[in-house]
Amino acid sequence: MKKARYNRISSPNQNLERQLVRNHPDEIIFKDVISGAVSFNEREKGKALITAIESGSIDFVTVAAVDRLGRNLYDIFSTLEYFTKKNVVLRVDNLGIESMVDGKTNQVFNLIVSVLGNVAQMERENLRERQLEGIAVAKAKGVYKGRERGSSMSEHEFLDKYKNVLKEVKNHPELSIRKIAKLTGVSVGTVQRVKKIMSQQH
Repeated sequence: MKKARYNRISSPNQNLERQLVRNHPDEIIFKDVISGAVSFNEREKGKALITAIESGSIDFVTVAAVDRLGRNLYDIFSTLEYFTKKNVVLRVDNLGIESMVDGKTNQVFNLIVSVLGNVAQMERENLRERQLEGIAVAKAKGVYKGRERGSSMSEHEFLDKYKNVLKEVKNHPELSIRKIAKLTGVSVGTVQRVKKIMSQQH
């Protein structure tokens, strides 16, 4: 079995040692310093790991925690689905569980990952609500400056940032805006804007 360990930290000043505690000498290390909001297949080392899997060099991947793969269920399960398709086993250290057992999908693993993904998503939504509350208070006090002029994204940049939302809207037009927002881990407003831009382009 050809093993790899994938690690991710959001910024260079974060400590990576916690993710390397259970590292084994025979593991090839792939380390990204990037926000978890960026899809796994768009990260430099994420791409490198995919290349190694495609070449047959890797068939077992370990991560310290499932949130190293992504910040929303869509990204996590997209990556997990890719690993399964390539017969690559994913082990999550803090769960002590693997995605496949005897070559078959481990349904318990999928259930646990789904629950954890939903909890993480709820935490992000709560954080966003607190941020909005803070902005409202700052506005009431007259100290909120808001976004700097000229810093807003163009429509092209916006769609590029939310490729996963764009993909879901295109491939699953039957899904509600709220359902797509939950699947991709973004706000309802973001999905609405994506749909609006798409409708204007046709």
